[in-house]
Order: sequence, then structure tokens, then C-alpha cells
Amino acid sequence: MGFISKLFGNKKMEETKMEKLNIGIILGSTREGRVSPQVGAWVKEIADKRGDANYTIIDIADFKLPLLGEPGGDASGAGGWSEAIAKQDGFVFIVQEYNHSITGALKNALDYLREEWNNKAAGIVSYGSVGGARATEHLRGILGELLVADVRVHPALSLFTDFENGTDFKPAVHQQNSVNEMLDQVIPWSKALKTIR
Repeated sequence: MGFISKLFGNKKMEETKMEKLNIGIILGSTREGRVSPQVGAWVKEIADKRGDANYTIIDIADFKLPLLGEPGGDASGAGGWSEAIAKQDGFVFIVQEYNHSITGALKNALDYLREEWNNKAAGIVSYGSVGGARATEHLRGILGELLVADVRVHPALSLFTDFENGTDFKPAVHQQNSVNEMLDQVIPWSKALKTIR
């Protein structure tokens, strides 16, 4: 390999190393009065201070996805959803517990796509009466089927201690450390998985 090839080859390798990952913060609820936008904004604020990735909030409600396989809804919504997810290298799911599981809206949105999810990493931030733990365990099984590698650290927010009146999000101080510890795992896993896509 000549000097010029080596020079440009090394430059290309350095550019690849310097490219920031894209991490989507997915709001997993669409109902009126939901608190997921508050939780998502809090996670993004913590994440942006790290400077290690481009963090974007992705709100399922913006895409108006009909139930998979049923007519209706905006056809461009499905295309936009596919594009938004395909651009990401990893995810943070904001998950609320409904009847011991994830919301129907999140399950529907996950089912809409396949390859766009594959070989990416994810963290989960959940909330509910028991911190959303049961919803998180259900989501982990779904993510495994979609070839999304979920990390171990899991910030679990309680409706009793991290929210006032179940509506105003006021997280306990220690929860910020938990989010950073989760991202400490999501970022290297996302980098590693990018090499096989």
C-alpha cells in the first residue's frame, strides 16, 4: 500500500472512530396524560451532558401507526417510523407498566419493523408501582427476538417515590447515577454491534 493510500486509509479509520453514535430515546406510551415525555426529557438531559452520542427523543405518538395488519392511519407514518429507527445505533426505551407488561402501542411499534432493530443495543428506563420491573422483563424477551442486545443496568422509577401525585416527575437523586451507569453499558455495546451491521 502506497503512502497516499495509507494516509487516506488512516484518515478514514479516524473519522469512523470519531463519528458519534445515534441513540434514540423511545417514548413507549401514546395515551393522553402520559408522563413518558417528562421521563424522556430527563434522560436526554442527563445523556446530552455526557457528549458521547447524539441523543434523540423518538415519540411513537408522532407516527400515528395503525395496528399492524389493519387498514387506516397515515401510510407515511410507517415509512417515517422505519426511517427514524434505521438511523439509530442504539436505544433507550422509556417503558411504563400496563397490566404487568408493556403498552400495546410499544408492542405494535416494535412489531412494525424487523431489520431496522437488528444488531443494536438498548437500555431500559421503566416506571410503575413496582418500578415497571414486569414490563421490563417482557420487553427484554421481545428485544431478544429482534436481535437487540439489552444491557443489565435498569433505572426503575417508582410511581410512589419518583412522582408527585402520579403525574409530576420528581426523580430521587440516585436515579441520575443509574441512568449514567446504564448509558455506560449502552454506548460500548452500540459501538461493538455497529461493526457487524
